[in-house]
Amino acid sequence: MVVGLSAATLQGAPVVTQDVDLWFERLGDPSISRALQEVGAAYVPPGNFNPPMFAGEGAELFDIVLRMDGLGTFADELENCVEVPLGGQKLKVLALERILASKIAANRAKDKLTIPVLRDALAAMQTLKRQPRKK
Repeated sequence: MVVGLSAATLQGAPVVTQDVDLWFERLGDPSISRALQEVGAAYVPPGNFNPPMFAGEGAELFDIVLRMDGLGTFADELENCVEVPLGGQKLKVLALERILASKIAANRAKDKLTIPVLRDALAAMQTLKRQPRKK
């Protein structure tokens, strides 16, 4: 599932990020390794001082997320994720309201800067949903 600001951007929030955060239910899932091999990359398991990561060309922009502050389990959040079409595929994306909840719970300085923007984007999306469609 795509999470973080890249997920917010895919839903129309006017934010910028430098990477794509991916949250997996199980890092040992063989489909992850197969997908990485297709782009010439590999999964690097966690070591003494390093978190798990992807390595190799084609994987530089992707980060592994192990947990999301203020949210439920992966399975809980997956049930309420949004599907976003991209290149003929449908990406599972953490819903904008859940991204906002996580940023508030994390309470990091960089998150505090994006919280007002995410709130505004969510309010704009909710307003658009309430408006009747013109024929």
